[in-house]
Amino acid sequence: MSSATRATDWRFATVAAIAPETPRAATLTLDVPGWRGHRAGQHLDVRLTADDGYRAQRSYSIASAPEDEKPQITVQELEDGEVSPWFVQVAREGDRFEVRGPFGGWFVWDAAQTEPLFLVAGGSGIVPLMSMLRHRRNQGSAVPVRLLLSVREPDDVFYARELETIGAEVVITYTRRPPAGWDGYARRVDRDMLQEVALLGGRAYVCGPTTFVESVADLLIELGQAPADIRTERFGGG
Repeated sequence: MSSATRATDWRFATVAAIAPETPRAATLTLDVPGWRGHRAGQHLDVRLTADDGYRAQRSYSIASAPEDEKPQITVQELEDGEVSPWFVQVAREGDRFEVRGPFGGWFVWDAAQTEPLFLVAGGSGIVPLMSMLRHRRNQGSAVPVRLLLSVREPDDVFYARELETIGAEVVITYTRRPPAGWDGYARRVDRDMLQEVALLGGRAYVCGPTTFVESVADLLIELGQAPADIRTERFGGG
């Protein structure tokens, strides 16, 4: 990417590697010429062009840490999705598509920040939060951190193995089918749950479907979290 290229300019990315994340999701490592890095929590726009010229565009959070040489996105296949099925079922190493970015200056976290960190994810909303956790690990940050992850069932947990060694306290709640013998949370995130697990008084990041994000943010405010210290990001279709 030349010095004149801006984040808003489209350029071609090549798929360098693909790794299955869950039965319905995959992580793609991208070669982006002249990639200058990103901040933890930012996202990319991607654009696919069909043989007949039809174009479809979506935004995907960056999963990799800012320290990583190549950006990664983790895509969950959505029923009737236009773009996500291609990434999960069709894409292969060497395939190319257009990207632009990174974007986002609000829903970001830097290791220089010293406040406790409370992360709340609904399903695939964990992706930008994982970038933050990886950044914290890579920088050797000692900031207290806790992740509350809400998923339907075990097959919906992204980065399951890495979460065990990421250096954060991870709390999972299963809303549909918990694993056999599970004695943890098995319901939707509610006020009582947040009262038990939230790290109040620091910075909270909440990412997931719109209704999930709005509910969690409202509950955190009820519990005393300052609205200015709650950062939210919602995702749409795919």
